[in-house]
Amino acid sequence: MAKVTKKDLLKEPIKHIDITKLDATALIEAYSQMSFSARDLARATDIYNKMLAEKNGGVWLTLAGSTSAAGCMQVYVDMVKNNMIDAIVATGASIVDMDFFEALGFKHYKGTPFIDDGLLRSLYIDRIYDTFINEIELQECDKTIEKIANGLEHRPYSSREFIAEMGKYLVKHSKKKDSLVQVAYEHNVPIFCPAFSDSSAGFGLVAHQWKNPKSHVSIDSVKDFLELTKVKMASKDTGLLMIGGGVPKNFAQDTVVCAEVLGFEVPVHKYAVQITVADVRDGACSSSTLKEASSWGKVSTVYEQMVYAEATLALPILASAAYKKGLWKTRKPREFAKIFKS
Repeated sequence: MAKVTKKDLLKEPIKHIDITKLDATALIEAYSQMSFSARDLARATDIYNKMLAEKNGGVWLTLAGSTSAAGCMQVYVDMVKNNMIDAIVATGASIVDMDFFEALGFKHYKGTPFIDDGLLRSLYIDRIYDTFINEIELQECDKTIEKIANGLEHRPYSSREFIAEMGKYLVKHSKKKDSLVQVAYEHNVPIFCPAFSDSSAGFGLVAHQWKNPKSHVSIDSVKDFLELTKVKMASKDTGLLMIGGGVPKNFAQDTVVCAEVLGFEVPVHKYAVQITVADVRDGACSSSTLKEASSWGKVSTVYEQMVYAEATLALPILASAAYKKGLWKTRKPREFAKIFKS
């Protein structure tokens, strides 16, 4: 048997779904007359459309998991380009290891979970379930983050500030122009990564600090929390579209409580949709169910919907149906990133 090579395994790139070329309207209408998760998804789409129709609100995307690597990256890009998202709270991996990584010209590849992971390690291939990444290319991503940090004033930055610098870098240096980091930067949509170092960015910033021990760039997570709370205060009637759960979901919800601690009364998040496969039996559901979050004064239960489905199946249907409905065409861009521009 011929020996498997790295070239053999990294030959079929993941292709990202294009919601602008699909029309899920009829499917969502049919789902609304069904039961179980089909009707849940139809109601979630209706709530998301209510977010887009809200005149004084802001739509926040919270993003956890690996949907970007799995083929949904263009969904998020199109939602930002078409004024369907006003702020993003995400894991560092979603923003750096997946989106920024591809903006540098690299790819994710079709793989399989039925493989010897020891073989993958020997070939420097990383695996996300059935998706492969070239570890050597990922290290180039680390080095690019270090390069960006080296060119900045040595001081603490919020993750939003640093990601904006990444977007500015991509304007001149990207190999793939349609990246979420660049498009968000160009449309004044702030991106927050409350656990930013838990990603390729972490390795790059560690390398930067190792070489600059006395004066360096650092990430201020408290500044992150304050800045996102300021976005909540400017957003008024907010809607949360949550893919997965975890830190991004909880971080976005906590801004209501944070504003109260600071002495400001802001409304709870008026709309909330979560697409997740997490369970509730361990007391978490990857950071509480939406009904549970209402007991903390974070979200309203009038317009909330849990969708227990794998996001690569459900999200494109919801996003495509909302895109085709077209409420984004008459929305006023919120451009929340301008809050922080002096």
